[in-house]
Amino acid sequence: MDKVFISALQVPTVIGVYDWEKQIHQTLVFDIEMKTDIRQAAATDDLQLTIDYAAVCQAVTELCAVPHQLLETVAEKTATMLLQRFPTTAVAIRIGKPGAVPQAATVGVSIKRGDW
Repeated sequence: MDKVFISALQVPTVIGVYDWEKQIHQTLVFDIEMKTDIRQAAATDDLQLTIDYAAVCQAVTELCAVPHQLLETVAEKTATMLLQRFPTTAVAIRIGKPGAVPQAATVGVSIKRGDW
């Protein structure tokens, strides 16, 4: 099975459990892999037969327009949305929250959903 991927997608959002976090925008960094079969798209050069990564980026950005408390929630909602809206059988999502912990470059979560 083939994969379409998006690396280091930066999305500003309101996220966090602390009161001060609910007052500011923070940037989340997404790495996304989606399993799909690209052979038909490659043979016909037809975007409609594959995953449109620009549309995926837009959908993730729209999902993050709503404030959340936990990265875990964002990861789960992102995975569910991608599996429902795009021609993929499995997704792997890694979300980093740079600057959340001063001693670390980033912290985050990583999940896989679907037929890996």
